[in-house]
Amino acid sequence: MRKPVLTIFYQFNPWNATIGGIQTLINTFIKYAPSEFQVKLVGTGDDPKKPVGEWQQAEFAGREISFLPLFTLQNDNVRSLIPTTLKYTTALLGRCFASDFMHFHRIEPTIAAMNWQGEKTLFIHNDIRTQIQAAGNKKAILWRRFPAAYFAMESLLVRQFSQILSCNTDATQLYKQRYPSLQDRVAYIKNSFDNEIFYPLREEEREVKRKELASRLGLNEETRFVLFAGRLHPQKDPILLVRGFATFNEPNIHLIIAGDGELGAEVSAEIASLGISHKVTMLGAVPQGELAQIHRVCNAFVLSSVYEGLPLVVLEALASGTPVVTTQCGETPKLLTADSGVVCSERTPACIADALRKVLLHPGDYPSESCVRTAKPYAAHTVVQQVYSEMLNRWEQRTSLADRV
Repeated sequence: MRKPVLTIFYQFNPWNATIGGIQTLINTFIKYAPSEFQVKLVGTGDDPKKPVGEWQQAEFAGREISFLPLFTLQNDNVRSLIPTTLKYTTALLGRCFASDFMHFHRIEPTIAAMNWQGEKTLFIHNDIRTQIQAAGNKKAILWRRFPAAYFAMESLLVRQFSQILSCNTDATQLYKQRYPSLQDRVAYIKNSFDNEIFYPLREEEREVKRKELASRLGLNEETRFVLFAGRLHPQKDPILLVRGFATFNEPNIHLIIAGDGELGAEVSAEIASLGISHKVTMLGAVPQGELAQIHRVCNAFVLSSVYEGLPLVVLEALASGTPVVTTQCGETPKLLTADSGVVCSERTPACIADALRKVLLHPGDYPSESCVRTAKPYAAHTVVQQVYSEMLNRWEQRTSLADRV
């Protein structure tokens, strides 16, 4: 019997040090795909000298996949004048990548897929209503300028999906309300972290590795670390993070910023203007394995976002035994327990500083075991494998029905 084919659509190259929860989730879906499936990825290339628009056999995380780069995109961490999603959608038009299963992580490219046959799933990664209505930089998401146009497009495209899966309970409820005839297709899905990469260290080993990191950075060996990891983008509001850290202003506490993006220069300038350059290290984009090592030795992780779904990086921090400080956004406040993190009641530097103070000055209140326990239900070996199991069951049922007909 032939294998069912899953084709995943997203504008990235999995072999790059790309930043973003969507990319990480797709990588996890590739890595944990069971052998019963043939996996394809329609993405982007990173080398102008290599051909695009052709299928290539490749290996990712020990898994053989078919990869088709639609066009060359050398750095997907920084937005260009023409939105990458628009380039990606345009490149899909007029082509057919119909498969047994198709996973989409943005709705715009599905304009090209309206007539493709197969089971289509749309993954919703943010609460779109909050995302569009959020105050601040209108460039954070282009649709903020044209909300009516977005929802008109969505209402046209959303009916083609067999499943609409959201990692945000508010967004799940919103879609059920907006599209009552599609309620049975809308469901909440846990985001998942790779439990083979993100795990805690024993306390003694954690201390050794923390001191090693301090030494590499030329810091006092007693230095403790606060981590931010993510795209330097208005959604993540890294400027608020930096101002909150400056307000915190405790000795021997160092902020590590792992990420890249269009706000990189602005963040660097803000750090300098606040006079805390000696207390902050900007690492740029960091490979997942290296980031996992940093997670394991940090004393707190900070999320300063304006809007979110359920950030994978939060699960990764918790799975590493690191408590989380977060703004009131997305699913994270509903996930955290009293002994695994602190939710800021206001989006202010003072509130972030107070939350950091609670976590860093009272570490015994946020033990590693509690953080790991909070993340455990979201481990990929449970979540992703369950998704594939349900997919395989549906495919076998369809195949059996087709054979009888």
